[in-house]
Amino acid sequence: MRIQDILRKKRDKEKLTKEEIVFLINGYTSGDITDYQMAAFAMAAFLNGLDADETANLTFEMMKSGSVVDFGDFKGFLVDKHSTGGVGDKISIPLAPLVASCGVYIPMISGRGLGHTGGTLDKLESVPGFNVNLSLEQFIETTKEIGVCLIGQTAEITPADKKLYALRDATSTVESISLITASIMSKKLAEGIKGLVLDVKVGTGAFMKTVEDARKLAESMVAIGKKMDRTVTAVISNMDQPLGEMIGNSLEMLESFETLKGRGPADIKDLTFRLGAEMLKMAGVVKTDEEAFQLFEKKIASGEAGEKMKEILKAHGADPKAFDDYSILPIAEKKYSFLAPEDGYITKFNTEEVGVSAMLLGAGRKTKEDIIDPSVGIALHKKLGDYVKKGDVVATLYYQDDNKLSQGVDRLKGAIFYSSEKPVEFKLVLDKIHS
Repeated sequence: MRIQDILRKKRDKEKLTKEEIVFLINGYTSGDITDYQMAAFAMAAFLNGLDADETANLTFEMMKSGSVVDFGDFKGFLVDKHSTGGVGDKISIPLAPLVASCGVYIPMISGRGLGHTGGTLDKLESVPGFNVNLSLEQFIETTKEIGVCLIGQTAEITPADKKLYALRDATSTVESISLITASIMSKKLAEGIKGLVLDVKVGTGAFMKTVEDARKLAESMVAIGKKMDRTVTAVISNMDQPLGEMIGNSLEMLESFETLKGRGPADIKDLTFRLGAEMLKMAGVVKTDEEAFQLFEKKIASGEAGEKMKEILKAHGADPKAFDDYSILPIAEKKYSFLAPEDGYITKFNTEEVGVSAMLLGAGRKTKEDIIDPSVGIALHKKLGDYVKKGDVVATLYYQDDNKLSQGVDRLKGAIFYSSEKPVEFKLVLDKIHS
C-alpha cells in the first residue's frame, strides 16, 4: 500500500477499507507516515466524512495503537463517564466518588483544558500534591482497592490519538464528528471498561453548537460502543450557561467538595445525579433514576461520598484534609466585583466568552504549553432568568495580575446579556440516547 493512494481515495470521497485504515494508523504511530500526510487525511475526512464502518475501524485501530488496560478476572463492574467539554464542568469530580461509594468501579482517564474549556486533570492538580501521573499498574490497583482512580492519558494509551489530536488542533479539523468519535471512544475503550456514560455538550460554551450536531455525535459514539460490545448511554446537556457558580481550578474543586456535602449548586447536583444514575443502572445497582437519586442522597447525608473523596485524595498523594480545610486550596486573595450595567433579566450568556474571560485571568491555556494559575477564576452569582438591578454584583473575579484582570473584565462585559423580558426557562438535559 501507499499512503498517497489512501489520501487520493479519501480526497475523491471513496470508502477506505479496514486494511487501509490499519496501514494508516500503524504507519502514523511508527513514524513512517508523516504529520503532513496525516494532516491531509484529517482534512479529507473533515470535508468528505467517514461512514460508520470507517469510523469504527479508525476507532479500533487507534485503541490498538497502544496498551489496553486489562483488569483480568476482576468481578467489579467497570464504568466511566466522559464529557465533550464545557465551562464550569467539574461533574467528574463529585460524580466519581459518589458513584464509587455505591459499589461501582470507575477507572477514569481524563484530559486537560484548552481554550475556553476546563480540564479535570488541571482541577485535580490544583489540590497540592495530587498526582495524576500514575502508571497503568497503579491505575489498575488503585481502582480495585478504592473503587476509583483518575489519571491522565499515558504514553501507552492510544499514542495514535495523542499525535492525531494535536494535529487536528493545528489544522482546524477538530470539529469532525467521525474524528471526535474515534478520539474519545478509542481512549475510553482502552480503559478496559464495560459501560460508558457520555455527556455531550451543546450550546454557546460547547464545541457542538446545535442540538442536531450534538445528537449526531452522540449517536456516532453510542454506535461505536454497541459495535464493540459495550453498554453506552449519551446524555445531551445544555451549555448555554456555565455549570454551577465556579469557573477556575481551585474554585471548582471547592464547589465539588461542597456538592459532596450536599451544599453544591442545584445544576451541579442535578447533572451529577442524572449521569450517576445511568452508571448505577448499567451496573445493575438500581433499576430506576428515582432509586439512584435516593441512594445518592443517602451516601451524601451519611458522609460516605465525602469519605470516598478523601480516599481519592490520599491515594493520589494529596492531603485528604483539603476536603474540609479549604485554606489548603490555592485561591487568589485579590477579588474584583463585576457589576450589572443595567436593570433587567439575564437573558443570555455567551458561555464560550465567559470561559475565555477565566482563561485570560490565567485559569486556562491559549496553547498546550501555557502554564495555568490554579488560584484564579470567576464566581458567577447570577444565572439565566435572574433579575438584577444596576450595580448588583453579577460575578466575582479572583485574580493575581492587574493586566490579566483588565483583559478578563473586558471579555466578560460582552458575554452577559440583559433584557426587560424574562427568558424561557433553561432546560439542562435535552436528550438521552441508549445503546
